Amino acid sequence: MRVAVELHLPDLPEVPISLGPTRAGVERAPVPWHLKVRDVLSSYLPLLLMALLALGTWWLVKNTPVAATPGAPAEVRHEPDYTMTQFAIERFDPAGRLRIRVEGDRLRHFPDSDRFEIDAARIRSVSAQGQLTLASARRALGNGDLSEVQLFGGARVDSTGKDGRPLQMRSEFLHAFLVVERVSTHQPVQVQDGPNRLQAAALDYDHATRKLDLKGPLKVLLAPAKVEP
Repeated sequence: MRVAVELHLPDLPEVPISLGPTRAGVERAPVPWHLKVRDVLSSYLPLLLMALLALGTWWLVKNTPVAATPGAPAEVRHEPDYTMTQFAIERFDPAGRLRIRVEGDRLRHFPDSDRFEIDAARIRSVSAQGQLTLASARRALGNGDLSEVQLFGGARVDSTGKDGRPLQMRSEFLHAFLVVERVSTHQPVQVQDGPNRLQAAALDYDHATRKLDLKGPLKVLLAPAKVEP
């Protein structure tokens, strides 16, 4: 036979248990703005310094002059670097006397050869003794100081000796050396020496000595000498 027994314990008093203050229950004091700025700067200052250092290094590298490295020379083309129209060029000696005057319709200077190409060239040369030489051609090619001129197309050179005797040379090509006063050609040439007419296959003339060297087949027409009564 079983008997049910009920035990009644007295109610225990409620004792509050605290594990420490919770975050929700604690109110923080407001932080001043300058302290917040200081904290932010303290956190990002190393990164800013590294960025500034990298920027300064890049600027120095970009603006540092680089030593010139030898490279292939630029190709100079046979093209004029300047032109002149209806021009006149004059050359004087150290004493200020006019020695060479070159005129033409158009001039082109080529830097690769330092030469002048002249259309409708007209040249006036005066020797140290005052003797005048005139030259002309449809086209002329001269060196940088115009002391040497090649005449092409209807080339003509007129000079006068000390005795006043005129000398004229005509050809499709004449090479005039204005300073040393020489004229040469390897093409057929006609010469008018005073009253005498000559034709030759080539010519070499020295104005200082008045020596005329004609080459190749010659054709000469000499004027009769004057007989004094």
